[in-house]
Amino acid sequence: MTRTRHVVVVGGGNAAFCAALAAREQGAQVTLLERAPHEARGGNSRFTAGAMRTVYGGAPDLRRIMPELTDAEVARTDFGSYSRERFYDDLGRVTQYRSDPDLAERLIEGSYETLVWMHGHGVRFLPLYGRQSFEVDGKVRFWGGLTVEAWGGGPGLVDSLTSIAERAGVALRYGARATRLERHGSGWRVGVADDWIDADAVVLACGGFESNPAWRTRYLGPGWDLAKVRGTRFNTGDGIRMAVNAGAATRGNWSGCHAVGWDMNAPEFGDLAVGDNFQKHSYPFGVLVNNDGRRFVDEGADFRNYTYAKYGREVLGQPGQCAWQLFDAKVTHLLRDEYRIRQVTKVSANSIEALAAKMEGVNATNLVAEIAAYNTAVDTATPFDPTVLDGRGTDGLALPKTNWANRLDTPPFEAYGITCGITFTFGGLAVDAEARVCGEDGDPMPDLYAAGELVGGLFYFNYPGGTGLTSGAVFGRTAGTAAAEPAA
Repeated sequence: MTRTRHVVVVGGGNAAFCAALAAREQGAQVTLLERAPHEARGGNSRFTAGAMRTVYGGAPDLRRIMPELTDAEVARTDFGSYSRERFYDDLGRVTQYRSDPDLAERLIEGSYETLVWMHGHGVRFLPLYGRQSFEVDGKVRFWGGLTVEAWGGGPGLVDSLTSIAERAGVALRYGARATRLERHGSGWRVGVADDWIDADAVVLACGGFESNPAWRTRYLGPGWDLAKVRGTRFNTGDGIRMAVNAGAATRGNWSGCHAVGWDMNAPEFGDLAVGDNFQKHSYPFGVLVNNDGRRFVDEGADFRNYTYAKYGREVLGQPGQCAWQLFDAKVTHLLRDEYRIRQVTKVSANSIEALAAKMEGVNATNLVAEIAAYNTAVDTATPFDPTVLDGRGTDGLALPKTNWANRLDTPPFEAYGITCGITFTFGGLAVDAEARVCGEDGDPMPDLYAAGELVGGLFYFNYPGGTGLTSGAVFGRTAGTAAAEPAA
């Protein structure tokens, strides 16, 4: 009679739960170790908007994972499609074609079927209206290849996965920080406090090292200890450290991370009551300036999905590690909901001069001159269209704005103060396309798997929005399925 395998999953977010469910689906006994207490559970997944990038061919594919879509919704919405080719191109382009091709293939080819699998287990999805769509000529149009979000955002996703795992018989342990990992006979044992837990296989899915200021400074560079953390305080590199001590190899962009513009007065770590609303991602429709009163990035270089994760680094490099986003009345109706929360650093005025005077720490004289030069350079002959790369840019500036350039000339004017918020780190463990952790010799280590943020080699320099949760789900499912099956 075949003995039931025991799989231990370290972590408590989307990747960990997908691994646990997949292993349980294959008949394994599964124990999930969540470092955080119950009230702070869910890892970074709980702090996200729940967006998941996936291949799809059109509305019929979306209805397979969102059966609640009505005929009326489909009729008034241009969902478009997102092909494998576009996903490959987007991932390659933003990572400067350094993404491991085998990992990229696993992610992209498995994206849609993994969402179908999640839906089959009871995870609900809906269209990402508002943040990823605009109404044009009476039709709602999606843009940027990101159309799907989990019901209830990140908190809803975690709550749903938790309930599904409990019903499936996964043993959930909270406040259970795994700190040691050792080979034990033909399996592994995981150390939690003074105890050891024996396992036939282990899946590490406990995040990167973004919440560890010493590691951030060591690997990302000077100044990164000053960044705010968008999500959980518990992702300090435990899984990476344990695996490396057990003989695993590291891989990927260890000096890189996902970091965004984040409210300058946000707390040091994420606040579950606010979630991801400290982010400020409508900058493509305005102007971004530093304390010297100067622009420092091309705000309209690409759709927000493909620039926001790298512009946090640019903000961190500015004087005072902060910047301001400026908008006028022509575009404030386009600003995302996160600009309308109570906990926001905002000033407004009826002139640029008065606005500059209210922006604490900013050189007002330089700012007024910078906006005047920018306004003069805007190409007003090209129509403004937020749903496409409209080519409405500037002419003659040393630092151009490529798309969505509008003069700041219509009061009231608004400015939002931001700093850098780090989401997750890109460097991690060497993992193959089957989610197996590889040793220093390049060979897979027996019965050791990884998923989520601590997978190295997938993201370099930047990443396409919504890919993190999808990657966690795809590799979590892959890892859990493999971990439940005895090695050949």
